[in-house]
Amino acid sequence: MFPDILIDGYKRFIAGRFPRERDRYEALAATGQTPEIAVISCCDSRVSPEAIFHARPGELFVVRNVANLVPPYETNGQFHGTSAALEFAVKGLGVKHIVVLGHASCGGIRSFAEKRAPLSSGDFIGKWMSIIAPAADALGDPGEKPSPEYITQLEFAGIEQSLANLMTFGSIRRGVADGSLRLHGAYFGIATGKLLIRDPATGKFSAWPENAAA
Repeated sequence: MFPDILIDGYKRFIAGRFPRERDRYEALAATGQTPEIAVISCCDSRVSPEAIFHARPGELFVVRNVANLVPPYETNGQFHGTSAALEFAVKGLGVKHIVVLGHASCGGIRSFAEKRAPLSSGDFIGKWMSIIAPAADALGDPGEKPSPEYITQLEFAGIEQSLANLMTFGSIRRGVADGSLRLHGAYFGIATGKLLIRDPATGKFSAWPENAAA
């Protein structure tokens, strides 16, 4: 049976938000989407870019995966969900900004740091999380039991790794070079609601609005 929580949510949507924004939905259906911002976010149920940024329908092109990672460009293999979404965002939609949105208490990051056993024989999570290995190597050995501080450092490092991997895509690299595309890093505190934004000049993350000038 279809989950009651979804039915109840849809009832509230169709009775409240949809009528208020019906014109917008109809316009989006007729003309297509033209978002200027793509967000690479974790699939963690506690981190919704649309909610965090209070976005309206059609404003954000959101790509969600485990630990908000971007793989490096490669054409071997057959399935490239995140790479395909990036290709569409940049080449198909012409977005002007790509935001890598990390967050506190990331289960994927923690599982990698603690070298947890695979959840299945396919070890899909472990293979995916290997993307962060270069960033982890740069931080050094966390020991048998990684500290909370190390986990947080690795969450930030994962954002940096994904930003670096974005630049391995030719279309993104060219867009950044000619100024038509900008890359950003951000970090959301689930418990605090605080948003940290990466300063592209220094690589440091600081809370908004303290870094509004940057």
